[in-house]
Amino acid sequence: MSSSQQKNAAARERIQAARAEQVRRDRRRKQLIVGIAAVAVVAAGTGIGVAVQSHRAASDKPYLAPAHSSGTDGTVVVYGKPTAKATLQVYEDFRCPICARLEHSAGTAIQSLADQGTYKIEYHFGAFLDGNLGGHGSRSALNAAGAALNESTAKFKAFHDVLYANQPEETNDGFADPDTLLALADKVPGLKTAAFTKAVRDQSFEPWAQKVADAFYKSDVTGTPTLKLNGKTLTVVKQDGSTVTGDEFTALVDQALAG
Repeated sequence: MSSSQQKNAAARERIQAARAEQVRRDRRRKQLIVGIAAVAVVAAGTGIGVAVQSHRAASDKPYLAPAHSSGTDGTVVVYGKPTAKATLQVYEDFRCPICARLEHSAGTAIQSLADQGTYKIEYHFGAFLDGNLGGHGSRSALNAAGAALNESTAKFKAFHDVLYANQPEETNDGFADPDTLLALADKVPGLKTAAFTKAVRDQSFEPWAQKVADAFYKSDVTGTPTLKLNGKTLTVVKQDGSTVTGDEFTALVDQALAG
């Protein structure tokens, strides 16, 4: 195995380990809440109050879903023609290096097929690398992406692409810096409005970002990137860790739609 292949394999292992650790954390949190709720039955309700307060302590900001969000509690971002018969579900983490690699190798084809109406894209975002590697770059980037979505779906998609094109090393929590995110927003014409800037600096969509990540954890997805076309997983990462090209991705889509 070459040094490049070893590096790719190591990256995949780190991401899988991060996802597994987040699942364990989520399971422990659920068990804690259930346990406190059980005590509350005996203690005439006092325990439930503690559980709810503890869960809410993550953020003191009101929950606000961006305009143009979709799904339960606005946790899904849809890009493409609403009338498209097929749906491509894309599961990502903004700190995931293989997600960035896929965006580089096949991102143009992924968007082009959506623009043509072959499918619409449903984006689902996790933040599990924050938990495993430390920091909050995934959540901060997701908050900023929510602020972009609040402007328009087109601006969200453009900012999404800019984030991956300028992704720091996975161990570098660069996206945690609002100045970095605002500088990247300059690359999307018309995005950096006063409202967008305030939302990035104030983390206005932080509760939304957490709810989006929670929805990701409840899925059956065990790693990123994961792409499903009408529920069928597309193999976009090869055995050697490289990602499919645009032509290869298009062939996968054609094959899946052909049945």
